[in-house]
Amino acid sequence: MATLPGENPSVVIDFLQRTLPFSQLKRSDLAALARHCTVDFHPSGKKLLIQGVTRVRELLVVQKGGVKLTLRDAEGQETLLDYRGEGGCVGELALIQDRPAQVDASTVEDTFFLVIDGAAFLALLKTQPLVAEFFLREFSENYLPRVFAEMRGRHASLTCDSGLYLFSARVGEMIGRGLVSTDYGESIQMAAWKMSKHSVGSLLVREPSGEVAGIVTDKDLRKAVALGMDYSAPIETIMSTPVATVDEGEVCFDALLKMMTRQIHHLAVTRQGVVAGVVTSHDIMVLQGKSPMALFRDIQAQEHPEGLHPLSAKVPQVLRTLVEEGARAGHITRMITVINDLILEKLLKLLLKEMGPPPAPFCWLLMGSEGRREQTIATDQDNALIYKDLGDDILMRAANIYFTAFCERAINHLVLCGYPPCQGGIMASNPKWRQPYAVWRDHFERWIMVPEPKEVLNATIFFDFRPAFGNEEFAEELRRHIARHAPRQEVFLRHLAADCLNTRPPLSFFRNFVVEKSGEHKNRLDIKRRGLVPFVDFARVLALKHGIKETNTLGRLRQLQEGGHIPDELHKDAAEAFEFLLQLRLVHQLGQVEEGRQPDNHIAPSELSELERQTLKESFGVIGRLQSFLRDMFRLNIV
Repeated sequence: MATLPGENPSVVIDFLQRTLPFSQLKRSDLAALARHCTVDFHPSGKKLLIQGVTRVRELLVVQKGGVKLTLRDAEGQETLLDYRGEGGCVGELALIQDRPAQVDASTVEDTFFLVIDGAAFLALLKTQPLVAEFFLREFSENYLPRVFAEMRGRHASLTCDSGLYLFSARVGEMIGRGLVSTDYGESIQMAAWKMSKHSVGSLLVREPSGEVAGIVTDKDLRKAVALGMDYSAPIETIMSTPVATVDEGEVCFDALLKMMTRQIHHLAVTRQGVVAGVVTSHDIMVLQGKSPMALFRDIQAQEHPEGLHPLSAKVPQVLRTLVEEGARAGHITRMITVINDLILEKLLKLLLKEMGPPPAPFCWLLMGSEGRREQTIATDQDNALIYKDLGDDILMRAANIYFTAFCERAINHLVLCGYPPCQGGIMASNPKWRQPYAVWRDHFERWIMVPEPKEVLNATIFFDFRPAFGNEEFAEELRRHIARHAPRQEVFLRHLAADCLNTRPPLSFFRNFVVEKSGEHKNRLDIKRRGLVPFVDFARVLALKHGIKETNTLGRLRQLQEGGHIPDELHKDAAEAFEFLLQLRLVHQLGQVEEGRQPDNHIAPSELSELERQTLKESFGVIGRLQSFLRDMFRLNIV
């Protein structure tokens, strides 16, 4: 039964002063609001709201206790949406929209509420813009609980009505016209006429058998005119081949990534293996409204390295769009990887153009989070250079001179592009990490065959390498060499596994968060070192043990599960927990950038919602299971 707070409303005012968004009000405004408040109590398990039935007349603010919000589908199946702890509100959306409750709400423990009269709450929204903005923002940007619910198999009906097109629309939906093609032997002029007649920017070229052999775009036609080619020449002389394809069932995000990675603007869409149409980057840009393709074009348009310097600053804006569209962490890190790779590739191409061809074939390597394709906003450089073995001393000296200048210039430009230098000096500008293939092979053989614990642990970053530019065969052969030798070296693997046990989950015996007690990051925890690293280390050591060449953590976990090396349930829980932690880190850093602060990895659990805190604890709990798995596999309990 509700009771009045008494003639002295100071208790109510004090509570509101420490509860967002009411804490932004003046004390006089709080005193006026307190006159419309009562205090109420409900025991554990009490149903407060019934979806589609309850007409909400009051705003409930949790003083002590907790409430869970659930959604029932047409079959009556419930999906958990959120928990509301101290300071959490219940019923606000139904009040604002003047409609029955859209969710079920029940107490999960004995709970005290501050009850605000509905009319007084709505009047407050009209007179206090900060309060109104807070609640409206909660409805439009509360994406983290949606992401977690999606990881748990949330029903598709919960997705936002206005977003997710990039991640839900299928490529086949983009085909708006019949397939326009031309035949082998047809003239360039006739192909241009067909493109004009059908108002298309590309033509597929068919062989006499009817198979699609190539594609001609308006760019190819402009190039033919610029070069003064004979318009009667056959169309196959200017076509591009083979034609990049995408299945009609793929989502548009994957098509967009494929275009950016291959640096093209057209994909042939296949239906049951047969080309059915063409999708363009413009089609997807129109679909999304704001597209990473704009940044892609900016990168491609640069003619000097200096033009690339400001472009990485546009990445957070692209990420914000992706987050608002409903992207999961795996999607976002893939996009960051593609953008960073494009900037790097363009930079190195421009440097080669300035400096002339190198004296030997080479490959630029990326390591650490770059090598795993798990970059976030705060990513420093971890790179190296591998080049062809040269027996001739003169060629060796020439290679040393050239690659020294090339790497130093590249690293300096990358710093100016916004990628900080590696504090440990793991960069291609360091002569130790700029070596011929044989030297790199010897490095890995020493780490694997004659492992010194400290040296091996310092070298783990190198085992996540991938090729980024140049002759990829050097990197692929090095990866094959590691895959042949690492699985048989138990001492080496045992060192890595033992190190995985050194990072303890930041949870106390009573499942409270273990945070920094003082200093710059007081009451915060390092979500990278204490949360993400244990998953990365686990996936790496098992990938090396089983000869898996994949470097991405989620990819490694998937291949370990497919190979029967880890249980299905452990894979599912580890993948979900890792992606949740990565999402939390990304959103945290994105918020810091938008506030003009330097992004870091230190999050404050107190600033998270009840659902986010609970999920964070569950994610940290998975770390203990991963460590127990390694402890048993490598018999680390045996001294």
